[in-house]
Amino acid sequence: MRITILFGGTNKERLVSVASAQALHSALPDADLWFWDADDSVHEVGPAALRGHSRPFEDPFKPGTPSVGGIEQALDKASAEDRLLVLGLHGGTAENGELQAMCELRGIPFTGSGSASSHLAFDKIAAKCFAEIAGVKAPRGVALEDMERALAEYGRLIAKPARDGSSYGLMFVNSAQDLVAVSRAAKIEEYVIEPFIAGVEATCGVLEQLDGSLMALPPVEIIPAEGPFDYVAKYLAKATQEICPARFAPDVSAQIMDHALRAHQALSCSGYSRSDFIVSDKGPIFLETNTLPGLTKASLYPKALKAQGIEFADFLRDQIVLAQKRARK
Repeated sequence: MRITILFGGTNKERLVSVASAQALHSALPDADLWFWDADDSVHEVGPAALRGHSRPFEDPFKPGTPSVGGIEQALDKASAEDRLLVLGLHGGTAENGELQAMCELRGIPFTGSGSASSHLAFDKIAAKCFAEIAGVKAPRGVALEDMERALAEYGRLIAKPARDGSSYGLMFVNSAQDLVAVSRAAKIEEYVIEPFIAGVEATCGVLEQLDGSLMALPPVEIIPAEGPFDYVAKYLAKATQEICPARFAPDVSAQIMDHALRAHQALSCSGYSRSDFIVSDKGPIFLETNTLPGLTKASLYPKALKAQGIEFADFLRDQIVLAQKRARK
C-alpha cells in the first residue's frame, strides 16, 4: 500500500494545509505528495518543492507539475494504485465529509474521521446539539432576527460561519453597526450567533489508540497576542501564547478532557479530533470539534502530543494502521 499525503484543497484553509503537509512529510519522508489545487486539479509534487515553500501561511503553493486530473480522477487513480491517503487538509469539502464519502465509495483508506461524523462535526449547530446530548455544556444560540434583543440582554455577542474553520469569519457584535455587518454576512452563508462568553480559550485533543481506546491529551491554554484567536493570532502573531499542559486547576483540566472525549464519542469521530472551549467562571463551555485539526509545527494538536510524550511520527504511523483497519471493515 502506497502512503500518499493529500494536501491543499479548494477552500481558504489551503495555506494551513501546505504547512501541515510540510510537517507530515518530515515525519513520513517516503510518502508521495499530492497537491489539490484551488481549481480542483490534483498534482504529484516532489519533496524539494514542498520543502522550498518558505512562507506557507502567507503565499499560495504553486505545484509546477502537470495535473493528474480533478479530485475525482485523482481518487480513481489512488484506488487503482492501492494508495492510503494521509489527509493534510482542513476545512471545506476536505473536512465536511464530502471528500471522505468519495474515498469510502472507492474503498480508499484515509486518516481521520469518516464521512458521516465529519459532516456532523463540521456543522457547528448540529455539533453543539450532539455534544449537549453527551452532557457537554454549550452556549445557547441566538436567531438572526433576535440579535438586537440579545445584544441588549447580553451586552456582547459573537458570530461565526456555521460551516467553516474556526480561524475565519469571526465577528464580535458590540453595537448596532455590528448587527448590520452580521446580517449582511448571513445573506451569503449561515452564521452561528451566540452570547459572548468571557473566559480563557482552551483546546483539547483526543487520540484513538491502536486497540480502539480513546485518550484525551493535555489541554492547551491559549492567550492571543491581541484580540480574537483568529488566523493571524494562530499563525502569524508571535506574541500569542499556547501553554501545554494548561495552567488550569486540576479539576478544570479534568473536566475539559472529559468533555473533549464526550464530544469525540457523541460525534462518532475516528482517529483523532480536537475540541475547542471557553473556560468561563462556570466551567468549560464547548465551542466546536475539529475532525482534521492543523498538524503544522505551530499547531495545537502536535503540541499536545509532545506534552503527552508521543512522537509525531509514531502518532502518524498509528493513524495509518487505524485507517487500514477501518477500510477492511
